[in-house]
Amino acid sequence: MSKVIIRTDAAPAAIGTYSQAVKIGTTVYLSGQIPLVPATMQFVSDDFAEQTHQVFKNLAAVCEAAGGSLNDMVKVNIFLIDLSQFAVVNQIMSQYFAEPYPARAAVQVSALPRGAQIEIDGVMEVPSTH
Repeated sequence: MSKVIIRTDAAPAAIGTYSQAVKIGTTVYLSGQIPLVPATMQFVSDDFAEQTHQVFKNLAAVCEAAGGSLNDMVKVNIFLIDLSQFAVVNQIMSQYFAEPYPARAAVQVSALPRGAQIEIDGVMEVPSTH
């Protein structure tokens, strides 16, 4: 089975040696998204909630480019520089996902790329390999 590289201009371009996502069969591995606005490659703002919304928008764009949606995600990993913001993440995540929710992990880290406050990656299952 061959790898299909997923790329979309609707999400920030990769800023390193990685792809936005890689699809193998019906499984899509999404790289971490930080709150960059695709058109400018700058942070949406310094506000944590706005950064979180932008991350979910970026993930949604990559999911769509891979033939799915956020609700096709089966695993989400959330990286925060301040775990006390987790309640905000939960509230915002509920606006982007419907039940049944994906499996999830959330961890506090000392730093994220470009000084982001949040980064999210995950795994998605799509119905076909188109």
